[in-house]
Amino acid sequence: MNARVANAGFMARLDLYRLAGPILVVMILAMMVLPLPPFLLDLLFTFNIAIAMIVLLISMYLSKPLDFAVFPTVLLLTTLLRLSLNIASTRVVLLEGHTGPDAAGKVIEAFGQFLVGGNYAVGIVVFAILVLINFVVITKGSGRIAEVAARFTLDAMPGKQMAIDADLNTGLIGEDEARRRRAAVALEAEFYGAMDGASKFVRGDAVAGILITIINIIGGLAVGVLQHDLPVQEALKTYTLLAIGDGLVAQIPALVISTAAGIVVSRVSAEKDIGAQIVEQMFMNPQVLYITAVILGFMGIIPGMPHFSFLLLGGGLAWLAYSLEKKERTAESVIEQTLPPPPTEQVDVSWDDVGHIDTLGLEVGYRLIPLVDRTQDGELLRRIRGIRKKFAQEMGFLVAPVHIRDNLELRPNGYRITVKGVEMGRGEAQAGQYLAINPGRVLGQLPGTPTKDPTFGLPAVWIDANLREQAQTYGYTVVDASTVVATHLSQLLQAHAADLLGRDEVQQLFDHIGKDTPKLIEDLSPAILPLGTVQRVLQNLLDEGVHIRDMRTIIEVLTEHGPRTQNVEDLAAAVRAALGRAIIQDIYQNASELQVIALDPTLEHLLMQATTADGGAGFEPTLAEKLLAQTGRVVQEQENKGLPPVLLVPAALRTLLSRFLRRVAPQLKVISHAEVPDTKTIKVTAVIGASA
Repeated sequence: MNARVANAGFMARLDLYRLAGPILVVMILAMMVLPLPPFLLDLLFTFNIAIAMIVLLISMYLSKPLDFAVFPTVLLLTTLLRLSLNIASTRVVLLEGHTGPDAAGKVIEAFGQFLVGGNYAVGIVVFAILVLINFVVITKGSGRIAEVAARFTLDAMPGKQMAIDADLNTGLIGEDEARRRRAAVALEAEFYGAMDGASKFVRGDAVAGILITIINIIGGLAVGVLQHDLPVQEALKTYTLLAIGDGLVAQIPALVISTAAGIVVSRVSAEKDIGAQIVEQMFMNPQVLYITAVILGFMGIIPGMPHFSFLLLGGGLAWLAYSLEKKERTAESVIEQTLPPPPTEQVDVSWDDVGHIDTLGLEVGYRLIPLVDRTQDGELLRRIRGIRKKFAQEMGFLVAPVHIRDNLELRPNGYRITVKGVEMGRGEAQAGQYLAINPGRVLGQLPGTPTKDPTFGLPAVWIDANLREQAQTYGYTVVDASTVVATHLSQLLQAHAADLLGRDEVQQLFDHIGKDTPKLIEDLSPAILPLGTVQRVLQNLLDEGVHIRDMRTIIEVLTEHGPRTQNVEDLAAAVRAALGRAIIQDIYQNASELQVIALDPTLEHLLMQATTADGGAGFEPTLAEKLLAQTGRVVQEQENKGLPPVLLVPAALRTLLSRFLRRVAPQLKVISHAEVPDTKTIKVTAVIGASA
């Protein structure tokens, strides 16, 4: 019962929140039409000032602009509120202004009397300056920033999307996180576009403030002189002060909100609020503070200068610089005291001194050690765990842990990746910097260290962290040092999956499957096939990019064909036929029509004869040379058309051609007719051997 009551109360509050926007708009429009008493005007002007201060403080404490995504709408509503208040106050000023300076409420009277000292000439000047500051400086600048940011954000969207896809492919994020990030990228573009449009409202409001004030002065003078028979001097003073007070009470909140808009659109960091950035970047460098203190001290001793002010501020800066320097020295001494003592040298030799080869190893230079240091919460360690998890989900088995160690023989920023002790890849990563990868079309050049992406060989440049947003704006794909190493590792895992599947991994795979279906494993190994034969079959599949997630089907096929043959290639061909739907889906997704490359019938006949002659599997040299050359050309044409490079051949030729053509076209997939599901249609888009 209590839960239902609480739920009903929550729904009622939710409905009230949904009605807040429409109610506010209706009230604003009503102020333009209905007369308002001075007391209510005071409340509304105070509310307008409060809203402006809330918006300014929110903008100061934002960590990223999208945390205040409703800001463009707030700009529109506050502008409309100010204009409505101007109309309502104008009505009261013109109708009751002859009765005295408090005719339009105490707020307007205070702004007209106290802020400008009751002098309408001073009031006009102050009002004009405020409007110029708002219109010419703040609003114009923030509008320009929003316009440029909107254009650059749209241009940078492809690069940001590629970065999200890269993190998704390396297993660093899941599908839900990828969707959230893509939505954030789209929301960012919409935000800056809306800010660009909303800034036009603020500029229009400044222009309207000038015109409304001039109209109020002229109209008040006419009403006071012609309708209420006031002397011209008295009417001019009374209505001008009221008009100036009305203008100031509207323009000061407008100036505050324009400043907030400028702060939001001019942010370049998404990690800290603006106050923390200002303190950290301006007042945390002792050297800068010392130099400034010395300059102020010299200025303070010059005759005729205000000595107290300069010397006081210079001394304060020198004290602050000394305090910061002392704090840094204290922190360094604490770090030195907490360093562990050097390890004692082992005297005796033991089996621990016998080195062993790691299945998968990562060696790093000394500058990359923080990326893999558990005590420093190394980012690369978390990424490697994500890569192993994603690899297991995609390929169907758990790869051995990555053994990470430092290697002083490498360059300070270098790393290398080994598989069973053999180097499979190496590269360099700059800790604390970002790699801006050129995907092929960028809008400008960046200062930094030119290099190549170690994973795909694309041109890239190492840049400082403060250039990250600019690089994304130019269309670069920007990743940190940990992502560079993790992506390279992920690509090598995929390429060498067969080498990573040892007997231990196969046995662990069988133990895992045997928990649910123990009979399935018992029927296969060792009763029909030894574990080594099963391992070679699975390696054969992985070597050609076929995952082994569907182990139930694989084991059932091996159990069926094992009694007739133990030839690894024949068993692998039978498994591929059973996994045909999965193989075709990985290549073509859900397409119903398969666009493939085919062999010319004459060439196919020659190849069949060459493979069956004398039981050999070799090609005549001239035929082999022509086959390689034409295959490379056809595969390139397929990729230029945006089609997957897939060669469809008879089952007897599939294994041989797959191995033979891999040297010229590693990306080529060779499938047999037995692997194509009956529900798919085949369309031949290119033929190899047609002109041979």
